[in-house]
Amino acid sequence: MDPYSPELLWMVILGFILAFFLAFAIGANDVANSFGTSVGSGVLTFKQAVILAAIFETAGAVLIGYKVTDAIRKGVVDVSVYEGSENVLVLGMLASLIGSTIWIFIATFANAPVSTTHSLVGGIVGFSLVARGGDGLNTGQLISIVISWFVSPALSGVVAIVIYTLIKYLILRAGNPFKAGLISLPIIYGLSFFINFLAITFGGSALLGMSHLTTWMCFVISIGVAIAVALIIQFTLVPWQKRKVLSEANSSGNNVTIPPHTQYQINTVLSLENGKINEAFESKDVEVAAIDNTGNLTPNGSTVALDATLADQKSGMVETLFHYLQILSAVFTAFAHGGNDVSNSIGPLITIWMVYTEGSAMQKSESPIYLLFYGGIGMVIGFALLGRRINETIGKKITKIVPSLGFTIETAAAATVLLASKLGIPVSTTHCIVGAVVSLGIIYGHTDDSGKRVNWKLALSMFSAWVITLPVAGGISALVMYFFKLGFGF
Repeated sequence: MDPYSPELLWMVILGFILAFFLAFAIGANDVANSFGTSVGSGVLTFKQAVILAAIFETAGAVLIGYKVTDAIRKGVVDVSVYEGSENVLVLGMLASLIGSTIWIFIATFANAPVSTTHSLVGGIVGFSLVARGGDGLNTGQLISIVISWFVSPALSGVVAIVIYTLIKYLILRAGNPFKAGLISLPIIYGLSFFINFLAITFGGSALLGMSHLTTWMCFVISIGVAIAVALIIQFTLVPWQKRKVLSEANSSGNNVTIPPHTQYQINTVLSLENGKINEAFESKDVEVAAIDNTGNLTPNGSTVALDATLADQKSGMVETLFHYLQILSAVFTAFAHGGNDVSNSIGPLITIWMVYTEGSAMQKSESPIYLLFYGGIGMVIGFALLGRRINETIGKKITKIVPSLGFTIETAAAATVLLASKLGIPVSTTHCIVGAVVSLGIIYGHTDDSGKRVNWKLALSMFSAWVITLPVAGGISALVMYFFKLGFGF
């Protein structure tokens, strides 16, 4: 087929429209998953989540989305079987877009977080079975994708448990939790930037001029960025957060009301001086001798432990640090999600575009950056307009999310998705996040009013939706392809 064949022009136009609708649907369902825990824990408002998604989902799509996009457009089916019948491949990709879009919109309006990866892969398999039967299905790649659907949530859950266990014993249960939290800030920020920059540079996009970078150059760049970020955080963000959190804690401390001369048995890690929380955080036993008319506490030096309300305040001060860390992890997740799941909407479109511009089913050129950008924009718009529904399901209804848990969930899911993106394996961001949420809920979760840590009814209903996603999306795609086959006689 000749490049820019007029025969394919209408298909290209329809492909752009359908890809935008699929990107929109993915934004409404899948991007909402990425920010569910941040909004659910109260760290971010929905509007702030949309702004961050606009920046970092698109950045992830452009900077690291090429590998998974290539796996979607050329890995699920062997495109060589469509040489000489490129129009059939293009029609098949249109069918897969239609099948995936319909199912994801249905799931979104049913408040069901589903795997858009399942949907798109199912759609491609569905059209391929109608067009070529079993011929052309890349069984090996397909098996690796299917295995990843089970491994990725389990891996994300294990990573989440490991990270939170470290946080619990190194920070939350440290002798001085707040100080430990402040010390950890530059380390965590530096590691996050190291991982992200290594993902961008190592095996990076040729279109961005990164394919020539050697392994040692990638590590030098990433380590340099990490050290620079850690130093900036240490000398700017850490002092600011210390002042801010202490100020907020002292302000709330003025409203503590407890009976005078009452002893409380609780492990004391705070101290009181003139009714205020001491910045040094040295352990000191005090007795509340009096409470003035403003509610301030006055210690008199006798042995007594702090009121439980103040212990909660101690925990809240450390959790406040995780407010800011969770913003970082939300950005990390958005970047990873953009890099992996943009392929679900743009992979078929790039196939259509490449066949149109090259006149060949083989699509030898690398995924164009502008089409990855197009997919990223579509996802953000979908998230902004319809994402609130799924956002609440992930962030509030499975288990209670506090900032430290939310940070851990997002970091574990992002790391898992980012690794898969660099390996060129399309995985479900939904599965990774829910895997981390449920795993932490089981072990470290907070009980709800009914005494349960995890809403198993909701979790099982979500699992059921995951199971039917591939066959439903594949079935719709196969039906559309069947009508195409009847209409075009191939």
